[in-house]
Amino acid sequence: MRDQGFATGRGFAPPPGRRVSAKVAVGVVSVAANFMAIMDTTIVNVALPALGHDFSVDTSGLSSVNVGYLVAMAVFIPVSGWLTHRFGTRRTALAALLLFTAASGLCATADSLMALTGYRVLQGAGGGLLAPVGMTMMLRAFPVAERLGAQRYLMLPTAVAPALGPVLGGWLVDTASWHWVFLVNLPVGTLALLFGLWTLPDVPGAGAPRFDLAGFVLAGGGLAAVLYALTRAPDRGWGSGHTLVPLLGGAVLLTLMVPWELRARHPMIDLRIVEDQLFRTTQLGLLPMGAAFMGVLYLYPQFLQTGLGYDALHAGLSTFPEALGMLTVNQLMPLLHARVGPRRLMAAGGGGATLIIVFLAAGTGDSPSFTLYPAMYLLGCSVGLLFASGQNAAFVTIPPSRTADATTVLTMQRQLAAACGVALAGTLAAHGYRAGFLTMGAVSLCAALFSLRVSDRRVREGYRADNARTASAHRAPAADP
Repeated sequence: MRDQGFATGRGFAPPPGRRVSAKVAVGVVSVAANFMAIMDTTIVNVALPALGHDFSVDTSGLSSVNVGYLVAMAVFIPVSGWLTHRFGTRRTALAALLLFTAASGLCATADSLMALTGYRVLQGAGGGLLAPVGMTMMLRAFPVAERLGAQRYLMLPTAVAPALGPVLGGWLVDTASWHWVFLVNLPVGTLALLFGLWTLPDVPGAGAPRFDLAGFVLAGGGLAAVLYALTRAPDRGWGSGHTLVPLLGGAVLLTLMVPWELRARHPMIDLRIVEDQLFRTTQLGLLPMGAAFMGVLYLYPQFLQTGLGYDALHAGLSTFPEALGMLTVNQLMPLLHARVGPRRLMAAGGGGATLIIVFLAAGTGDSPSFTLYPAMYLLGCSVGLLFASGQNAAFVTIPPSRTADATTVLTMQRQLAAACGVALAGTLAAHGYRAGFLTMGAVSLCAALFSLRVSDRRVREGYRADNARTASAHRAPAADP
């Protein structure tokens, strides 16, 4: 009942003297934490030439800076659910926030590539915990009926951070130095940490079982190896040993993980969560769209620079309309969701994104550049339709006690989808941007078709069950003697 108490105001211990509601506290900390973690996957890219100059390393030799971060994230995502069960959401979230912020400061002090890579690994460890723990806190804090309203603000990191990273990073490198790419996290992280210490409510851990070491090695090692291979594939080639060995090895580990975790008495990752029909079908739409979206965000700035002659800063600014489109849709989502339903919203979002991506493919020819700005805005609107409605529907039928397991699985899948999208786009870019965009359009079309399997009826049933559960929790005190 403690998990239910988070949403109803019962069953958690607020910090002494707290004057902020649990929902506001969770919203502020989650937005700040996820914003930093997501932005750090893109903000460093524009600083690589400056890093290479200072460390006397060729830009191609700086891949460890990003690979170390992504691999560390992959290793620590699987353990996030266990830590939440063991230590509770408050302590896990604050510890991850402290680790990420401190590691950001260390990155700014690095005097060698080896030191920077090591600090980025620490930063990735914190980042790997922030996303799933933040989502778990949000799902427990807000009843199902209130999540779409809260999502107007909680989707801010997903919408803005990937597009803002290159813009902010380029400006900081041009006006100050590469150190500020990491220092920019310190004020945000410190304020979020202090605010969380003062306001964040606690959902004590239910007492996690014994640590599943084998499951952690199989899941963390497999995910890290696959992400490493996908990250290096566009540069090294898919036939290179640097790609094939970790890709095949990681695939073997992830394959072995499935029967192990299904048989384990206390699995590190509860894969049985995918038996929930609504959770499973929404993922079939969310994951290909995540791959297509990240692939387009990889291709589009490069096309603007090499095809249209934009500089890095203006290429980043030209990407930003997609974030505005996602934010626009988030404001309208509660009304749209009530009138249309998630299945048609997701299918319309996937179909709209497919048309826009195909238009971008045609724009690699002689189309006027000013048409690309509204295209990116409409792409953001389309992707936002699918993401917002799909992510909300995914957790409608997940009971509060299993939210940590569900967010762990979702975050792992999302990382793999994003890496696959970027790797595929990077490989196809060598054959022309049009081929890359058209392939991303095909992936987006798959998302639209899979979205047709989402059941609006199950969503409505989930809403009714959650309303009954919340009402029962409110009535419980009156029945006490």
